[in-house]
Formats: sequence, C-alpha cells, structure tokens
Amino acid sequence: MNRIDRRFAALKSAGRTGLIPFVTAGDPSPGHAVALMHALVESGADVIELGVPFSDPMADGPVIQHASERAIAKGVGLGDVLGWVTEFRRRDADTPVVLMGYLNPIEIHGYARFAAEAVQAGVDGVLLVDCPLEESEVLAPLRAAGLAQILLAAPTTAPDRLSKLCAAAEGFLYYVSFAGITGAARLSTTDIAARVADVRAHAKAPVAVGFGVRDAESAKAIAAFADAVVIGSALVERLAGAASVDEIAERVRAFLQPIRDALDAH
Repeated sequence: MNRIDRRFAALKSAGRTGLIPFVTAGDPSPGHAVALMHALVESGADVIELGVPFSDPMADGPVIQHASERAIAKGVGLGDVLGWVTEFRRRDADTPVVLMGYLNPIEIHGYARFAAEAVQAGVDGVLLVDCPLEESEVLAPLRAAGLAQILLAAPTTAPDRLSKLCAAAEGFLYYVSFAGITGAARLSTTDIAARVADVRAHAKAPVAVGFGVRDAESAKAIAAFADAVVIGSALVERLAGAASVDEIAERVRAFLQPIRDALDAH
C-alpha cells in the first residue's frame, strides 16, 4: 500500500470523508510553497493535490489559469515542484501528494527520469488531464516506479468506458461533478449523487468528487455520497496575493477549517 491507499483506509476505518485541497505550486509565492503545503495539512488536508504550472491547460478555469501564469512568470517549473515535495517530506512522511497537470512538462523532462525523481521526492500519484486511460501506456514508467495514475470520470462518461475506469482506478477515482472547467458555480448534488453512488459500488478505488466545491456547505453535501471532496479554485482564489508565511497560513486556516469541521460533522 502506498500513502494514498493507507490514507483512504484510515479514513474509511474512522468513518471520515477525505479533504483534498488543490493549490498551484509556486503561487502565491515560490518561496513559501513548502510552508503552504504544511499549512494545508495543519488545517485538515488528507491528501494534497499540487498543480504543476502549465501554459495551455484544458480543464482549468480562469482562477487556476491565472495562478499558473503567475507561477510561470516567476520561473516555476517541474524541477522546482519536485524540489518542494522533497523538502516537504523532511517534516511530513505521511500525507499523500498527487501532482496534477498535463503531459507536456513530463514528456519534456522524460518519462523515466520524471518517474525516478518523483518517487525519490516523495510523490505518490499523478493526475494528468490530457492522458486518458486509452493512451496511458506512455505512463508505463510511472506505474512501474509505483506512481498511481489518478483517473477522471464525468457525468458524460459512457457506461462501458466508466466500467473500464472503475476497474483500472488507482489511488482514487476523481469524479468531475459536471461537464465544464474548474471553478464554475454549477454544482448540483442531487444530479450527481446517484451516479457517484453507482461509481463507488463498482470502482476498485475510493471516489473523490471535485469541480464546483467552494465552501463548507457544498463540501458537506458532497460528503453524503463521496469518499473525499476536492476543492481548488476557491482556495487558490483566497490565497492570491498573500505575501508572507503567516498570511498564507491564516488564509488557509480560515478557508479550510470550516470545511474540515463540516466534513467531520457529517
């Protein structure tokens, strides 16, 4: 079992819903990237989803796009992200870290080289939006190294393909709550509850729901039928412009703690 599997097993044993916050690596400040990761854990994160800045995203909405642009403008690249995970691991050997992003930076870095360096840094999985299951053979070096490929499913996923995703799921299956981009305010839990329940019944890994989760109320609603809740754009927006470690930590606490409390009260 890797860290992701161990964490979800512990959550299930405790009857708790997982909290997976997303942040863009290097935003709001490259110098505070590791402190931000620790602040997420201290405020209740069960898994950290760390976005690798990329110039041409296809799933990210304006908030995360702008965060990537700010990080890229400050020179943040894949090597920096791996370095921050390495530093994070010096104090935290347990919290799972998933890198979210796109194939291009990894292809440029080299698949085998990335796999070796990511595992050495302490990365547990990758969520690559533009690498569907049908084309994931290119990620064979990553899987061989022990990195979980986090797969995506959505309301528009055809039943036969959904069955394949459920069978191949590693770490957790990320269920996109609606057809759209991150940060859109379109979440309707009644529309997806039955679908997610069906996915959970067939998936060999836990199911996390993201896109459109913005606050404690929406997170608690998702917790009624998901193993974990992913929240990104609203947090990234809250962190924008924070200038010091203390300010980052305070904004993280103010945003995540009510969500953690709502999930634990579920």
